[in-house]
Amino acid sequence: MKIALFTIFTCVVLIAVMVAVAYVCNRLNIGTRTTAQQAPLPLTPQDWEVYLAYLQALMECVANNHNTCGLCRPGDLPQHMAPGLSGIIRKGGTMLYTARCKEMMTEEGLQKAADTCKYLGIDGLICCGGDGTFRGAQALSRKGVPCIGVPGTIDNDIVCTDYTIGFDTACNTAIECIDKLRDTMQSHERCSVVEVMGRRAGHLALHVGCAVGATASCLPERKLNFDTDIVEKMRVGRIKGRNHHIIIVAEGYGSAQEVADHIHEATGIDTRVTILGHIQRGGSPSAQDRVMATRMGYAAVRALMEGKTNRVVVFDNNQVTDLDIEEGLSRDKDLNQCLFEAQQTVAI
Repeated sequence: MKIALFTIFTCVVLIAVMVAVAYVCNRLNIGTRTTAQQAPLPLTPQDWEVYLAYLQALMECVANNHNTCGLCRPGDLPQHMAPGLSGIIRKGGTMLYTARCKEMMTEEGLQKAADTCKYLGIDGLICCGGDGTFRGAQALSRKGVPCIGVPGTIDNDIVCTDYTIGFDTACNTAIECIDKLRDTMQSHERCSVVEVMGRRAGHLALHVGCAVGATASCLPERKLNFDTDIVEKMRVGRIKGRNHHIIIVAEGYGSAQEVADHIHEATGIDTRVTILGHIQRGGSPSAQDRVMATRMGYAAVRALMEGKTNRVVVFDNNQVTDLDIEEGLSRDKDLNQCLFEAQQTVAI
């Protein structure tokens, strides 16, 4: 069974691809040309031992080159054999060098991608990314290409899963930067307004704000009373002896510079803006991301081997499972209210 890892629209997946290849696909590729539907189910421990015997040499991963359109241009697809994947679990960023492809948003492009899969003998795709990736996987599934989605984005904004690969690493990167920034803010008695990523969601900003003890976190999902939720907290903090302040702004909330200007006008405190930007999207993945990517990659390959398609692997109620992509995309997701209330309460 030939399984390819392919990211259709996503810009970055920290390690879902790495572990799905190195920890799972590397071990589950079948040396014969039988299809997933022909595999005996349910799989017994003895069956898995047989599959594991094909560990090293039989995995072939198909990926696209720098800034190319991947499956839409089969000539651009290099072949990555299993031995070359050793050690990639410690690396950050997408190992597939994928980029968004407008051609995949057209019927003609989708058909070319499906034809390429058939031409290369690919029996299934593991599509790592976010909502756009999953919609592309859904479209390819309709054209007869078995697809399983794996949620990978630092924004943690995929509605059908509690956790997305890359989120913890991005949090840790932002926390490390802010801890270093705090040294200067404290010595100069300043207020630091820090913008973190997250696209239109505030999950990253909320977790980072809580972890660094921010005075306030500006989130797109929650309305703030500027005087009460920011200025008053800064005033109370100053009375209690706090000589510096950290304000976290999610990029989907608005302009960090405008927030800083309002703070300076209202308090007179010297306020500086720091935009962390794409530094949050790289670096060596955290232990939590490595473990979660391993679990999700394993679940994705097993789903393909069981003959499933048009499914997405999710982390729900502390369990890794899978569900229909359409069902998953129809769900709603809000911030962790308990965490939000705790952060608002303890912040000074």
